[in-house]
Amino acid sequence: MNNRSIPAQLSAFSLCLLLSACTGNPPTLDSGIAPPAAWQYAERAATQATNQRWWMQFGSPALNRLIEQARRDSFDVAAAMARVRQAQATAVIAGAPLLPEVKFNLASSHQRLLRGQGGPDLDASQSDETVNNFGANFSASYEVDFWGGRAAARDSALYSLRASESDQATVELTLLSNVADRYAQTLAASQRQQIAELNLANARNVLDLVQTRYDAGSATALELAQQKSLVAGQQRQLPLIQQLAEEARITLAALLGQPVQALDLGSEAFQTLTWPAIGPGVPSQLLSRRPDLAKAEAELAAAQADVSVARAAMLPAVTLGATLGSDAYKAGQILRSPYYTLTAGLVAPIFNNGRLSAERDKARARQDELLQTYRAAIINGFADVEKALSSITRLDQQRQWQSQELQHAQAAFQIAQSRYEAGAEGLLTVLETQRTLYAAQDLNVQLRLSRLQAGIALYKALGGGWNTES
Repeated sequence: MNNRSIPAQLSAFSLCLLLSACTGNPPTLDSGIAPPAAWQYAERAATQATNQRWWMQFGSPALNRLIEQARRDSFDVAAAMARVRQAQATAVIAGAPLLPEVKFNLASSHQRLLRGQGGPDLDASQSDETVNNFGANFSASYEVDFWGGRAAARDSALYSLRASESDQATVELTLLSNVADRYAQTLAASQRQQIAELNLANARNVLDLVQTRYDAGSATALELAQQKSLVAGQQRQLPLIQQLAEEARITLAALLGQPVQALDLGSEAFQTLTWPAIGPGVPSQLLSRRPDLAKAEAELAAAQADVSVARAAMLPAVTLGATLGSDAYKAGQILRSPYYTLTAGLVAPIFNNGRLSAERDKARARQDELLQTYRAAIINGFADVEKALSSITRLDQQRQWQSQELQHAQAAFQIAQSRYEAGAEGLLTVLETQRTLYAAQDLNVQLRLSRLQAGIALYKALGGGWNTES
């Protein structure tokens, strides 16, 4: 066996013992907040699928690949995992005093009197100027946990470990939601750029037509200037949309833990992204489905345990000790004089200028702070789900009417352009229908993006399929 692995195995064994001593979820905490019976803005039945891999519901192989890459390479997730390991070590440290501490000591000493008669603290004397001493002993010490302070410290560390694990889940859920959101933004910006380029090309075709009619004397200088202005305005939109696409790509690459130069998104079209029908369940289920709520609950349980620790520190402490060893003046005789020593002590605080009572009051105030934080997290969790549900409902309604708006805008532009070419319509009508069509096409992409983002937000608000068994 590799000797370097022994401390790590002992630490893992110690952690298992501690976890077995405090199994299950944190104690049931009364937040004082009654969940609503149903969601206010949910239109579907209150069912809920686990959807542990919720990002696969959007039907995008490229997104699935990016999500897996983010889970593997993200520095934020790696940092959260390191914090969990720190919490595991802290739990082992906090639980160690619950068992006796045993030490082995092997010592030797050589003492020589240089001159004089020596003193009471010296073994050497004028008659025996050189003294050697050899000793070996096992010693054990233990503080009796009469008041439960040591156990409470262990429980506090274990609840803090659970909070750290929940925080890791929150970091990962936030990361994956951001990756999905930025990927959708990138594809949407690419499609908006395509629409802008097509409309710019169409506007230039109209400009060529107006220029021809102006040269023939059938169009005015005002009509020519108006169309040139429209072309310049649509040309101006391209850099803005390109900037949005580039910013989304840069942010997405950072989420993946790499520079933007290494980002490979493939050639997936924005229209291929779909959104699933998400069952939100009922509000009472949210308390066990969101990792941030689990973290707040575990932190509150840890604070309650800290109050017990502070109270125990104000009471007497009993310590026990035992030593088994042997001493000799020659190394070969070290086992011929065995002895044992038993000790007991009582230490009680008498005067500390209010320090211990202040520590207790501080722990109580911390507990009250985290109770309020827990309540706020619950209310904010309900609000996140309601906002996502409301967005989905209203965006679906907008998209239903906007699809008709887009169809009519396309028809109107085609009719106006045909009539203008035939001389039956003025250029102003063509310009207005052209602006209306471009705005409708661009809005269609933006509404689709918002609908995808609302679905992602709902998954995030519901906890993203996270549960305490995962």
